[in-house]
Amino acid sequence: MKKYLVAILVLIGLVSFAPDWGFFGHRTINEYACYTLPQRLFAFYKPHIKFVREHAVDPDKRRYALKKEAGRHYIDIDYWGEAPFDILPRSFAPAFNKMLHVRYETEAGDTVLVKSCRTEGNKAMDSIFYAKILRDYFSDDWEFTCEDLTAAFPEIADCSQAIVHDSLTDYGILPYNLVYTYNRLVSAYDEKNIDRILRYASDLGHYVGDAHVPLHTTINYNGQLTDQDGIHAFWESRLPELFAMDEYDFLTGQARYVNDIEKYAWDIVLDTHTHLDSVLLIEKRLRETYPADLQNCYEERLQRTVRVQCREFAEAYHRELDGMVEEQMLKSISALGNIWYSAWIDAGQPKLSDAIPYFIEVDTLNINLEYNDDIHH
Repeated sequence: MKKYLVAILVLIGLVSFAPDWGFFGHRTINEYACYTLPQRLFAFYKPHIKFVREHAVDPDKRRYALKKEAGRHYIDIDYWGEAPFDILPRSFAPAFNKMLHVRYETEAGDTVLVKSCRTEGNKAMDSIFYAKILRDYFSDDWEFTCEDLTAAFPEIADCSQAIVHDSLTDYGILPYNLVYTYNRLVSAYDEKNIDRILRYASDLGHYVGDAHVPLHTTINYNGQLTDQDGIHAFWESRLPELFAMDEYDFLTGQARYVNDIEKYAWDIVLDTHTHLDSVLLIEKRLRETYPADLQNCYEERLQRTVRVQCREFAEAYHRELDGMVEEQMLKSISALGNIWYSAWIDAGQPKLSDAIPYFIEVDTLNINLEYNDDIHH
């Protein structure tokens, strides 16, 4: 109980300043994705538009309650080399095992020896990943034991302790998480479980939105490596909040079926990453040429005075980006509609008008705190 109370207090204090697309951006993406759906599926989403809109920000709130939530929102893909980043397998298990560092201790008399195991390409390790690690992956902790190790490496008989380091998660798992959450939505459709459909549909909206933000694809996620601190919220929150409602057209075409969700997720991330240089270089140039005293201003928000980019400076950046922010929001809306629709097709196009009414309208915080238990099922 104390753990949950602490989580709630942290959420109350911090969620209003979550950076990803801002609350406005994520909610807009989820809402307008509903309008891309064909009539049979839109008939289900229509009475729930308010829910998927409001709960578009749940994943950001969970970042302060669940230790491994943050890595689902980004991938520091440039950490792994240069485009097209072939060092990373596109499927989760091979990627995880390739970047997994496994050592084990053996006892030889009074001496403890530490030896290493090569996990890449070990099919038994792939099986262990799906059977054990993935089952517990999003909990606070998962364990890797000597028993697991000997199942993958039968020649090891003297293991006394397994030592593992998951380096993949350290740099984000966004495209893998998109596929993982997609599969959960497929199962929810198949079960006709309204609660889970709405939960995973809302979550997917958040992750799809993040996948279209260039600064979610780089180790330089907030310009901290190029003396551009604050550019993250500038690009994905400040700009759409100032200009989206007056200048953007959020209507896109009708959702289409995606026959390879894994490739689709990676195509999104790789395309998004191509915009990164422009995001950074344009802002850098403007900082150096625009009057310094006109770059930052102060506004009152939630009874607090906060420092933000001045509107005129934001207008200059927005203009120089030449429609990029609007384009990425529209791509997010279109991609989310495609993903919702494809999951429904893959589930066999169930008739959702007779879906089981499991869903009960409860507050967001309760849903967040219950989520961790649900993911083991």
